[in-house]
Amino acid sequence: MKKSLAALLTGALVVGAASTTFAAANPFSDVPAGHWAYDAVAQLARDGVINGYGDASFRGDRNITRYEMAQMIAKAMAKSPKGVDKALLDKLIAEFRDELDNLGVRVAKLEKHADMVKWTGELRYRYWSNRDNFAFDNGKKNVDQLQLRLFPTAEVNQNWNVKARLTAGTNMKTDESSNVALTYAFAEGNYKNFQIKLGKQPLCTLADDGLVLDGFFSGASVAFGKDLKLVAQGGRWKISDVNSGFSNYAKYMGDETANYWGVEVLYNKNKWNAGAGYHHFMSDAFRYTKQLKDWSNDSAGIWTVGAKYKFDKNVALGAAYARNQKAEDERDAYNIQVNYKGIQRANKGTWGAHLAYRKLGYSVALAPTYDTAAYLTGVKGWDIGVDYVPFKNVQTSIAYFHGKDITKVAGIDDKAKVLFGRVSFFF
Repeated sequence: MKKSLAALLTGALVVGAASTTFAAANPFSDVPAGHWAYDAVAQLARDGVINGYGDASFRGDRNITRYEMAQMIAKAMAKSPKGVDKALLDKLIAEFRDELDNLGVRVAKLEKHADMVKWTGELRYRYWSNRDNFAFDNGKKNVDQLQLRLFPTAEVNQNWNVKARLTAGTNMKTDESSNVALTYAFAEGNYKNFQIKLGKQPLCTLADDGLVLDGFFSGASVAFGKDLKLVAQGGRWKISDVNSGFSNYAKYMGDETANYWGVEVLYNKNKWNAGAGYHHFMSDAFRYTKQLKDWSNDSAGIWTVGAKYKFDKNVALGAAYARNQKAEDERDAYNIQVNYKGIQRANKGTWGAHLAYRKLGYSVALAPTYDTAAYLTGVKGWDIGVDYVPFKNVQTSIAYFHGKDITKVAGIDDKAKVLFGRVSFFF
């Protein structure tokens, strides 16, 4: 068995080295930079799968034994390099099981005691400076917030995972901290062209790219299809879980939890991303949206459509529209947005920008995903923002909204302005 032909190529496929460009230096003197296997050898050495010889040589032209090949497989199993091809690794484990056992690697025991829980997180600072005479008593509101979010993910089996988020925050102005809260926790099953989620989970109106709602709900969600996908979900939505103008209505009416069900049809292929959906809510909070005309109606029926087209890798144009057919006032919302480039958190120096014009009627834009709309509702105007990655896994953002209130309340200044800033550290 030739190391250069069998072990090297197999190892490269196992860790995905054959298709990646690596920054790691090659430690072996007999593999020059122009060699066809240079990148693969450098990556395998960096991941600890191969060590070479004491004289800093690789000796890729000599025969290796099955025992040496088993050593490489054992190291790949222990280190789980990034980009590992599990299917190929499993085949190699089966082929070299006897040698692995002789090395003291008990495959079944290794799998049983492997760390099945992974943790990621984000520490973020966010600042809002709001100017809106209708939404706030004194015409302005500043929010200074530090937040820690932890995301544990646990593997149950090859099809099922459990995902959760723990959140704690601090008001930087008053130095008051919140307790750690479970934001969501749900089981997720993934099968071919079918997905199911059970528990408290993210709720985002995908057809309109978050124009209506970006929050959480407790219940079930199922999705069928690949390029053309049908999504159906139902449960209970805690309105006060999100910072939005509409959550204030829910608190005023004393009914902060709504019954919810929704269905969406989504298409995502090539340069197109489009969808349509219907979302139904029931809560006393929606009586307020009738402006005293029909207090018997405590529901919202929201139709939504949206589409986005990517002209190239840098420019995308999207539009979305939503309408609450059961509301009397401010029942329409829309967003027209141009995106340029986009950040990659792992890549220092990447950046992206957006320019949008939005109308956010308070009866339909219940908790939109836009940063500048976190504390406002019933407005329309321009929104511009820039994201930048100054260091790996560090994101900075700034956005500005300039528009006016559309609530038509007499005797007030209808100007609405929001300045938003953010710094996030991902780990």
